[in-house]
Amino acid sequence: MKRIWVASAVFVIALSAGRAQAQGVGLNAGVSADPDQFYFGVGYETAELLERLRFRPNLEIGVGDGSLITANFEFAYRIPIQRKPWHVYVGGGPALVISHAHDDTDAGGGFNILLGLAHRRGLFTEIKVGVIDSPSFKFGVGYRFKA
Repeated sequence: MKRIWVASAVFVIALSAGRAQAQGVGLNAGVSADPDQFYFGVGYETAELLERLRFRPNLEIGVGDGSLITANFEFAYRIPIQRKPWHVYVGGGPALVISHAHDDTDAGGGFNILLGLAHRRGLFTEIKVGVIDSPSFKFGVGYRFKA
């Protein structure tokens, strides 16, 4: 199973490497519900894999009601809106979730569905709805540094 994840990530990153479009590393922070936590994270956005579709792997750490580490393997589809510097994006993807609470550590899988608004200069905000072991709701803001 681990080999499939690694091979998939390498394949997607290799596909995106040849395109000369904006991509970059970003930082984000926000709050989540179930568990109730503050979280912060770092992620990467690839160039377009297909028209308007990007791969956005990210790592988030939550603290508060226990602690949580999530490795998210999300795809985002951009939807341009009338005001050119902004775009809406929708997406989702699987997650590896490691939680620690009351001297007990568990690892499991989850899935996130996301909706966001981003400015072409890097500022973004998004909401995520999670199922299985992912937090049930997240609201965050962040900034992506373009390469």
